[in-house]
Amino acid sequence: MQNILENEIPHIKFKDVSFSYPGGKEDLIFKCNFSIKKPGFWMVIGKNGSGKSTFLKLINGIIKPKNGFVNSKANIGMVFQNPDHQILMPNCRTELLINLNQNISQNEINKKIEYVLDQVGMTGFEKRPVHTLSGGQKQRLTIACALISNRNFILLDEPTALLDQTSQLKVLQTIKNLTSDKSKPLSALWITHRYEELTYADAVAELKNGSLSIWQKPSEFKYN
Repeated sequence: MQNILENEIPHIKFKDVSFSYPGGKEDLIFKCNFSIKKPGFWMVIGKNGSGKSTFLKLINGIIKPKNGFVNSKANIGMVFQNPDHQILMPNCRTELLINLNQNISQNEINKKIEYVLDQVGMTGFEKRPVHTLSGGQKQRLTIACALISNRNFILLDEPTALLDQTSQLKVLQTIKNLTSDKSKPLSALWITHRYEELTYADAVAELKNGSLSIWQKPSEFKYN
């Protein structure tokens, strides 16, 4: 079976990126520089209103910088805070099918669906109606959708904000497991305001005053 993920190392780079919304007096993102050049679990922490969601939109190309440039060599997928804003279909299989962007045989389709559900800890959920899933299961389904569409760089915008503690841990561990698989070059950039989530990351940076701090190990990270 062909790898679910493309065999390319994802790469994202910001060079002096600034951005402000129309009517904004100050740049929400200001001369921001950072790069991710290898697979892993990357976390960006910042207070409410620090520009975290804007930062993700710039990476994803939804908005364009006012100044500077964004260099993206990655197949980017997105996981939103509320999975109900992202899931469209009535059951897990049909949701995965609308994210499958390849013309392959029915046998290969079945194998890919089985594989990605296993990757996110949802083996046997193929026929489950979406409305019967917990919030955490819905989030893991959105991650499976990114995998089945061959994304190698997943952006997660505070994906545990609406989840109970058990579901939070399952989603965190899912991403940790996926980004730790050395046979598949997957990166995840996780936006959070929860300090306790940082221990799962390979590297952490803080978004403050429109710019990103240097990447640090979670054990060495301190708020600026």
